[in-house]
Amino acid sequence: QADVMLTSITEGLLCCLTGKSSSAVLPVDSSDSRPADGFEFVEVKPGRVLRVRHILPERPAASERPAELGASVHCKRKITVYRNGQLVIENLGDVLHSEILQCPDGDVEPCSTVEVELADYSTAPSSPDPKPVPPHPSTADQQRPAPPPRRRRRKPKRTVLIDSERRISSCKGMHPDVALFFIHGVGGSLDIWGRQLDFFSRLGYEVIAPDLAGHGASTAPHIAAAYTFYALAEDLRAIFKRYARKRNILIGHSYGVSFCTFLAHEYPEQVHKVVMINGGGPTALEPSLCSVFQLPSCVLHCLGPCLAWSFLKAGFARQGAKEKQLLKEGNAFNVSPFVLRAMMSGQYWPEGDEVYHAELTAPILLVHGLHDKFVPMDEDQRMAEILLFAFLKVIEEGSHMVMMECPETVNTLLHEFFLWEPDISGTVSKATVDRPAVTTEGTAEEAVGTAKASKSLNK
Repeated sequence: QADVMLTSITEGLLCCLTGKSSSAVLPVDSSDSRPADGFEFVEVKPGRVLRVRHILPERPAASERPAELGASVHCKRKITVYRNGQLVIENLGDVLHSEILQCPDGDVEPCSTVEVELADYSTAPSSPDPKPVPPHPSTADQQRPAPPPRRRRRKPKRTVLIDSERRISSCKGMHPDVALFFIHGVGGSLDIWGRQLDFFSRLGYEVIAPDLAGHGASTAPHIAAAYTFYALAEDLRAIFKRYARKRNILIGHSYGVSFCTFLAHEYPEQVHKVVMINGGGPTALEPSLCSVFQLPSCVLHCLGPCLAWSFLKAGFARQGAKEKQLLKEGNAFNVSPFVLRAMMSGQYWPEGDEVYHAELTAPILLVHGLHDKFVPMDEDQRMAEILLFAFLKVIEEGSHMVMMECPETVNTLLHEFFLWEPDISGTVSKATVDRPAVTTEGTAEEAVGTAKASKSLNK
């Protein structure tokens, strides 16, 4: 460890003197990894090449899937944004039961509503409090009813109405119109999905997993603009359009969840379901100005071993030899300091706010590792509140890299979600909703209440 640290410091000093940063993004040596079968190199832009693992299993000739399979769900909600940052969501259509992942067929109930307590704007807590304590002084009790009339008199800043029908069906591996896309986050590579790619390809699924620019064996342009959210999103748009089938399922991890959200919003007819693993809250992306990743690349190079150890400690529930080997096999955190700094600084996506997420109509499975030190549980709970069809599963023995720590649990959970389709046989006639289903204020940190709390399913 001391030799590694000394080498890192020496290279970092050379980096400062020469003004250049050595890249740690190396092509995968086929002799030390899986067979090269399934790996492709796709040029998304001139000189910008991404490595993609694409596995198309051999399938026996089968008749086309009957068009009547699946269930049609009415997606209707009214989203109102007020000038003070308050967000009111009214669910006017079908709402899926929280038992979706505990039985073969999940029921839907029409016009389901959830009542949420609203805090006064001036006293809103900085973190979610599911059971706010009422103030003791009687004067405060007398002043508390004052805000509601003020809210009713306000004019909305923006109103969005979602009204569409979505057909949700079971996606089996033998269906030729189904494709699974796996998208990793900052510092990762497609290799972190190794257990998932092997598992689902053996079940007959077509799987696609790219290396983001500067990661794995993809090209690493030495220009910061190549690693902004928009640049990476356009790369993934090109990959999606190249490999997409009629029904596509997106699986994202950490920063990769934002790209899944982007694609699901851009292609609602083609994105059938979405899985978000430790992705965080539904707030717009904005880089932190006080982050260690804002330091010069040469300094980050010197701190490389410390950052790698910090990532291991925060990303895994345990830090034993097994976890270190998983990190090495997954080719994770093996990016150059320049790429790492550019990726963190380029996380600017103002459009991806709560309204943007609330507009999604695809069923979404949220997976959270209980010991995750990067993404607090509150953020994924907040995501479940905002999304229309979202179901939260917590894996108690997992952390941020839960798909590597608990592959069997994650694979089983994902497969169950892929096969699920709603049962609307018991749906009753729809009624008009005259009160908000979800009411939130400000940012995720200012959220009050536990809307859709019944959707949180612990495992």
